[in-house]
Amino acid sequence: MNKKLFFVCLNLVILANSIIYAQSSNKKLALVWADEFEYQGLPDSSKWSYDVGGHGWGNDEKQFYTQKNIKNGRVENGKLIIEAHKEDFEGNKYTSCRLITKGKGDWKYGKIEVRAKLPQGTGTWPAIWMLTSTNPLKWPDDGEIDIMEHVGHDPNVVHGTVHTKAFNHKNGTQKGEKIKVKKAQKDFHTYTIEWTENQIDWYVDNKKYHSFKNNGQGKDAYPFTEAGHLLLNIAVGGFWGEQKGIDDSIFPQKMEVEFVRVYQ
Repeated sequence: MNKKLFFVCLNLVILANSIIYAQSSNKKLALVWADEFEYQGLPDSSKWSYDVGGHGWGNDEKQFYTQKNIKNGRVENGKLIIEAHKEDFEGNKYTSCRLITKGKGDWKYGKIEVRAKLPQGTGTWPAIWMLTSTNPLKWPDDGEIDIMEHVGHDPNVVHGTVHTKAFNHKNGTQKGEKIKVKKAQKDFHTYTIEWTENQIDWYVDNKKYHSFKNNGQGKDAYPFTEAGHLLLNIAVGGFWGEQKGIDDSIFPQKMEVEFVRVYQ
């Protein structure tokens, strides 16, 4: 065998081994929790609960999150619909829905992916995110992972961020990145994190755009070593969502979700 042919064969062997390794690694990643929304009506109560209230949620938000109100949260035509409305309710001028999996879906590490189409218009603030499932939760000490955030006054720009005691927006030290997503408000895209003991990676449609690593400085910097749960919501206004006001002419606005999948 000549030298050139030898190296061609060697490269083919390395490539084949890489493919086998990747396939074997993928086989180890099992689907452990999902909602494909193949039903009609209220969200599946075995998987979802509600955060309820209109007290601003620490962000001066203007909506009241309702419970079991099919106008604000429902499943139809194979999609979860979270819909914000302009209406007076319990002292607030808007209603919306905030769904959580706490106690029904709590995971320590894994791959979490959500395929969604975002609302549009100034004043909307949709989010796909996670909180640690401790009781009581101490924020930001126990940690927050924002898988996807979007504000309507900055269309098609998606943010992935963490908040911890050492790194949070109230101190201006939060760790995050943003990415331009084509037609995020008109088309469905898949928003994903891969979360391990040492690192969290963010993806949109399998394109990685951000990483946050455990720097070894303990819980203050990386509290993400405990089980967490998922939250889906549309806020209206708030310190970030309302930076350019709220356009009341846009309502109702909805976030549509095709699936939620968790792998470990």
